[in-house]
Amino acid sequence: MLKKRWRKVRSFFNDKRKYFVAVIPALIIGVIVFITLLDNVRTDTYNIQRFAISEETIRSPITIENEQETDQRIREAVNAVPDRYSISDEVTEERLNYIHEIFDAIITIKEEHNEDTMEDSYQEEVSELRSLLSEEIDTEISEETFILLLQQSEADLEEADRLLSESLENVLNQGIRTGNLQSGITNVESDLRNEDWNADIEEALRELAAFAIVENSFFDYEATAQEKKDAATLVDPVIIRAGETIVREGQTITNEIYEQLELVGVLSQDGNVYPLLALGFLAAVIAYFFGMECVQIAKNKNWNILPITAVLLLTILAIFIMKIQSYFFDQSNALYLVTPIAAIAILLKVLISDRSAIHLGILYAVLAAFMFNNYIAGMLHVEAAIYFLFSQLAAIVLMKKWSDRLVILKTGIGLFIIHSAVIILFLFLSFEKYTWIDVFLYLGFGMIAAFLSAVLAIGLLPLFESFLGVLTDMKLLQLANPNQPLLKRLLVEAPGTYHHSVMVANISETACEAVGAKGLLARVGSYYHDIGKTVRPEFFIENQMPNKNPHDKLPPKESADIIIRHTTDGANLLKAHKMPEEIVDIAKQHHSNSCVQFFYMKAKEMDPATDEADFRYPGPKPETKETAIICICDSIEPAVRSLQEPTPEQIDSIVSSIINSKISDGQLDNSPLTLRELKIIQHTVCDSVKGIFHSRIQYPKKEGDK
Repeated sequence: MLKKRWRKVRSFFNDKRKYFVAVIPALIIGVIVFITLLDNVRTDTYNIQRFAISEETIRSPITIENEQETDQRIREAVNAVPDRYSISDEVTEERLNYIHEIFDAIITIKEEHNEDTMEDSYQEEVSELRSLLSEEIDTEISEETFILLLQQSEADLEEADRLLSESLENVLNQGIRTGNLQSGITNVESDLRNEDWNADIEEALRELAAFAIVENSFFDYEATAQEKKDAATLVDPVIIRAGETIVREGQTITNEIYEQLELVGVLSQDGNVYPLLALGFLAAVIAYFFGMECVQIAKNKNWNILPITAVLLLTILAIFIMKIQSYFFDQSNALYLVTPIAAIAILLKVLISDRSAIHLGILYAVLAAFMFNNYIAGMLHVEAAIYFLFSQLAAIVLMKKWSDRLVILKTGIGLFIIHSAVIILFLFLSFEKYTWIDVFLYLGFGMIAAFLSAVLAIGLLPLFESFLGVLTDMKLLQLANPNQPLLKRLLVEAPGTYHHSVMVANISETACEAVGAKGLLARVGSYYHDIGKTVRPEFFIENQMPNKNPHDKLPPKESADIIIRHTTDGANLLKAHKMPEEIVDIAKQHHSNSCVQFFYMKAKEMDPATDEADFRYPGPKPETKETAIICICDSIEPAVRSLQEPTPEQIDSIVSSIINSKISDGQLDNSPLTLRELKIIQHTVCDSVKGIFHSRIQYPKKEGDK
């Protein structure tokens, strides 16, 4: 029972052990992210006193309202609002009506008494006038004024009524308060003084003006309160922005500055744990997504640790580049534009895959938002994140099939165009004004970033190829060079095998591309798949001279051993020349565990008890699409070449027969090829072989030719 449980536990850990290939790099990245961003989210505190000299420039780590300063500004705005008064139109109209009443009554009395009247008789008219006028007029206006007015002609009275009413209306409409009664009277008297009056009527009109001008402007509590409320509402809050300089180096820390420092929390000695918790959460999220991507990469690479190592190193390099660049960045410049982050995207695409480059590029953009926050806790540099994201996506899209190193340089030119577009977008969206010098400067930064990305990618790629054993298109192109020592040896020592390898390369590359496999890997692998034949080239028919076959003198088993040995000899040669593991696997697996039929049948004739297993290749069976396709094409090429006059029907028959034979013999059991893909390969190979081994025109012989 205990043994059974122990086997279950051991099986569980064996199944999960491969996941540690991704877990450990994820933990490493999580720790690096936490340490790297620590000073970007943590607020420094200072032990300083009032009226001391600041030893460094201190900026606000947060955005906060200075409520005390805001309240002070509100009080100042409210106190600056003057009292509001409302003018009573009723009072104005009443006083003007009194004036009209006086003149109308006097004119009426004068019309009733047309005869000349002596001064002594005015007492009767004044008495009659008083009986006609309102009580307030009767009380306020003196008898002498009435008499002076009664002495004037009707025309003068009407003119006086008009001018006095106009002047009074103008003054009263401006508002008369207790404090400016006399100034109102003085204004009316000034208006009357400008007219050509006799002294008697002017004296009477002055008394009427003094009577008519009364307080008609009264304090309006509601209007004043509303005005003060509106003034308070219009006061903007005093905000201390994150990143705003509170005190500069060498500046005296006044009481106001000290209160601002205290408000933003840089004087508190109590460490704030919340930013650290948030940073820990961010690092955990980054590590999780990084780990999930590593798991996917590991699955696609048969849990090979080398690609994971490459991703880990490239991610650490990306973080290192951004961190170094952030030390030179502040709000007064845009040096983040120079960061060659696209180089990492190019390397990830070349070394791993487009998918991984995109996913990890998004993580790098997120990190950039935190890393380029000018070391102000709580701030995010969104522009840097967008710029980095577009830069990496552009590099991934622009990086097409790798034919030579110029592809990276072309990608760099495309990157510069994308960088320029994003930079101009930022400038157009900004409220700040930029000069043409600034525009060209920022575009220059984008060009430098594109150039550095291309140079860095070209420089780092060989390192990853050599030290990590990662096989790239560039490495394959180098191995495909005919000047490679092994290929030169194959061409010189086994020219027939060389020609066969080239033909297999052409056919297998086309077949691989038809089913989405790596055509370039198949081509280069085909060049080297028979390199083991250079050990004893004369024992292979394609290198033999007519009537010179060394196998004629050897027993079938020994001949078979020599033929079979070329796979292991080839693998050993490739390993000795430090060739990539993928090429070595092709050399070992391209014959699968097939049987050397010719010598087996020959041995069978000599000894019916001959074991077929002694005439089979050691394998292993092909484990990749590329190796399986080479295995098929390696058999098809010599079979078709052996035909004297190959017809399309013969080619179709041979190709179909070979593929079916390998399927039935189990030689393709370990390969990921599906039946549908095998059907596609069959049609593609047939088309390629027909193009190579086409019928040729028989040219007529000239007379005398033999």
